[in-house]
Amino acid sequence: MTTVNYETDVVAWANEQAWLVRNKMFDLLDIEHIAEEIEDVGKSEQRELANRMTVLMAHLLKWQFQPERQGRSWQITIRNQRKAIQLHLKQVPSLKTRLNDTEWLEIVWGDAIYQASKETGFDNFPETCPWLINEILSEAWLPVASKK
Repeated sequence: MTTVNYETDVVAWANEQAWLVRNKMFDLLDIEHIAEEIEDVGKSEQRELANRMTVLMAHLLKWQFQPERQGRSWQITIRNQRKAIQLHLKQVPSLKTRLNDTEWLEIVWGDAIYQASKETGFDNFPETCPWLINEILSEAWLPVASKK
């Protein structure tokens, strides 16, 4: 059994588990917690993509629905989120399937609407995303301003 308790000090536990693996002491590994941690890595990567997509979509909503406030800072945020998403997808290519997952996109869209509503005070955003994923991620695309 391991000497460091996972529940007490996860960092010390992780260091001990790594040492055990490197020293081929597999019979001493905390297999159940190792499996949980590996799954959590995947969940963390998915959360990062969802968070970046939420920020990007919220700024695209603000761009479309608050044309009078369009500015350089929004352009920079949009550009930075797109670049970060592309880099993330390059580093973790299996996440690309999320971009075609309707249920996942609905959740991200809901989060984007919530964020944009908090920041603008508006409550009249579309219930479903009106844009294509390739538009959202395209460096050259911005939504056309909506008339009030």
